[in-house]
Amino acid sequence: GGTVEVVADLPALADEPDARRAGLLSGVPSVISRLLAGGTPPVTADTVVLAGEALSAQTAHEVRAAMPGCEIANIYGPTEATVYATAWFGGERLPDQAPPIGRAVARTRAYVLDRSLRPQPVGVTGELYLGGPGLARGYLGRPGLTAARFVADPFGAPGERMYRTGDLVRRRADGELEYVGRIDQQVKVRGFRIELGEVEEALRGCTGVAEAAAVAADGHRRLVGYVVPAPGERVEPETVRRELGRTLPDYMVPSTVVVLAELPLNPNGKVDRGRLPDPGPAVRAVRHVAPRTPTERALAAILADVLNVERVGVDDNFFELGGDSIVSIQVVARARAEGLAITSRDVYRHQTVAALARCADAATPVPAAAPAP
Repeated sequence: GGTVEVVADLPALADEPDARRAGLLSGVPSVISRLLAGGTPPVTADTVVLAGEALSAQTAHEVRAAMPGCEIANIYGPTEATVYATAWFGGERLPDQAPPIGRAVARTRAYVLDRSLRPQPVGVTGELYLGGPGLARGYLGRPGLTAARFVADPFGAPGERMYRTGDLVRRRADGELEYVGRIDQQVKVRGFRIELGEVEEALRGCTGVAEAAAVAADGHRRLVGYVVPAPGERVEPETVRRELGRTLPDYMVPSTVVVLAELPLNPNGKVDRGRLPDPGPAVRAVRHVAPRTPTERALAAILADVLNVERVGVDDNFFELGGDSIVSIQVVARARAEGLAITSRDVYRHQTVAALARCADAATPVPAAAPAP
């Protein structure tokens, strides 16, 4: 006696005069979050299934607040594994961190493997592979892609296959799987390998932030974060950066944070990274302080030249200006040509002109005074 309704534009339900009641509501987390942003939800349900993208703790709490007593399910699964592969169900007390994607559903096997197809220990990130009778046969008319994505399952019976999802996960001590991000969202910024999914989760954990995205910009020379404030909240970019700096290493803190009213979505309701606005040129939040010593003046001139910027102050950060591991080699070579004994490691450890100048002065031997005539 039940019915299934496929809604082309879920947020459009908010424009209808009467609220709806459903047994089960299923949607992408970012779309569900927007549906609830108006206060009174236009539809309530006994069970809310969230799938299609990473689920933040805030969205889970928003759903529970809007529909007290509802069961919340975080479902993961690609089409190649017949849609649903793992599931997590929230209890009465929801976690303060991003919910896991759970455990493998019936007749599905989930492996966390390294690049050599070896199982990863608990807590170590690896690629998620799926096995079991729910796997698709392959891609129609694309044998090469089928062979690349559906590979022999070394842990199953002879002839069985597993699907390599391209998703990065880690297994918790309790057996639940945590989603980290996509392999194709691994970027290298300033010589450091970064999982954009981890940065986005940290952004969503900042005070007042409801949704977030992160990208590598300027030819992978800087990391940019995009945040959407929660209803009624005001978010300041530098406040977000300071908060991230307390939990993330420096290289994972976006040099620029852009506040948006909403994230652009594609027709499937997922974040459309290609439509994120240009963050503009890197803007330094620090007040310009001119070089004061000969060493500071020499280093500031070198950085301004190799980074192609108009001026560099003593408190400016080499990496926030666009420096990276390759450019640091140029800086070291130029500094040594001027008699300053620094290394690439020094540039990483002492990232401002002032700090690097102190390091150079400490390492550069002082010429002996000429004997008195």
